[in-house]
Amino acid sequence: MFIMTNYLLAPSIIASDFAHIADEVAAVESAGADWIHVDVMDGHFVPDITVGPLFVKSLRRVAKLPLDVHLMISEPEKHIDAFAKVGADNITVHVETCPDLPRIIEKIKSLGCTAGVTLNPATPASAIDSALPLVDLVLVMSVVPGFSGQKFMPEMIAKVEEIRAKLNVLRSHAHLEVDGGINAETLPLMKKAGATVFVTGNGAFKHPQGSGAGVRTLKEIASK
Repeated sequence: MFIMTNYLLAPSIIASDFAHIADEVAAVESAGADWIHVDVMDGHFVPDITVGPLFVKSLRRVAKLPLDVHLMISEPEKHIDAFAKVGADNITVHVETCPDLPRIIEKIKSLGCTAGVTLNPATPASAIDSALPLVDLVLVMSVVPGFSGQKFMPEMIAKVEEIRAKLNVLRSHAHLEVDGGINAETLPLMKKAGATVFVTGNGAFKHPQGSGAGVRTLKEIASK
């Protein structure tokens, strides 16, 4: 389960060098990362195909940090058990793929994981209202999911503000996570809007001085 802290950084492992995955994980962990974010894409809900439970099982062997598994897949209820069994700490599903979102959130929790819900940029914040009292995490996508390295969508700042206001009304302790184009320029904008967890791919793993330097830079910005 996750340790609650003020602001957390979650490097997205999909942007790392898979040929040196253990070294990449060690570098971001030693630099102060809080979670490892894992983007699971199925080539159906999103255009790209990335990783599955076998990868998460291998990642679990080398990662000490919690694994934040983001399922960008159709019919996630068919695969939740598999990801829980191989070591996912948090499992996040898309509201667009879950006709009965509260039921799936409860299923994730029954497997011993914390549960998150995410929504695409075109999906209104109201779409997740039924799940807000139940979730441990809300993830706002600030790019259209499916490809790494996209440009940050500034119009998502208002969505983060809206969801933060909803969580405050509920007095919820759920994390508000953002993913997509998060870097030294955009992280402060999302922090001001109310985000508490920042997923970064290229901002960490493609940093000119290495992934450790990328994590340290963004952690310092988040703590200000």
